[in-house]
Order: sequence, then C-alpha cells, then structure tokens
Amino acid sequence: MVKKRIKRRSSGSGRAGMLRQIQALQEDLMRAQDEIVAMKTTVSVGGGAVTVTVTGDKRLQSITIAPEVVDPEDVEMLQDLIVAAVNEGFEQLDKEASEKMSAITGGLGGLGIPGLT
Repeated sequence: MVKKRIKRRSSGSGRAGMLRQIQALQEDLMRAQDEIVAMKTTVSVGGGAVTVTVTGDKRLQSITIAPEVVDPEDVEMLQDLIVAAVNEGFEQLDKEASEKMSAITGGLGGLGIPGLT
C-alpha cells in the first residue's frame, strides 16, 4: 500500500496579510502622488535675473524677469535664462518626487512595475 501525502491548503492568512500590505502600499503611493502634484519649487538663474515657480504637475506657475536683463539686442540670452530656470525647476521637482516614491517603495523597481523606483 502506497501512502499519499496530502498537502493542506493554508487558511489564507498569508495571502490576506500580503493583500493588506499591498493595499497599504497602494494607499501610500496614492498619497505620495497627491503630495507630488501639490509640490512647488522656485528657482532663480543668472544671479536672480530670471525666477520661475513650477509645480509638481509640470506647470510653470510664474516667471519674473529683472528689468535690467531685458535687452532688445540680446533676446537670446534672456530666452536661454528662461529655459534654464524652467528646466532646473522641473529637475528639482523630479528629484524630490523620486526620493518620496523611493522612500515608500523601498526599491520595488526590480519587480517590473511601471512607476515604482
């Protein structure tokens, strides 16, 4: 007579616990995304010649140009300052957002889930 081993199914507490953890992570991620959208940063370039404020939802909220840098003979320099200020603002926001998400996900980026770093 051959005895068969019967595996018992787990009661699901392991799965339930995992589901609770996933739900908590999802809530944390949603909260962090809301906080990222609400973020705002102000950047000055050219010794304060151009100052911009950008938001976490990738919007240019305001721009201030010092009157002394408005030179009709050198519009290109002013354009370059504006581009530099906006790009630096978005880079700062991206860095803050990445740090915030990494603190929550704890390196889950290896799972192949888009948006998790």
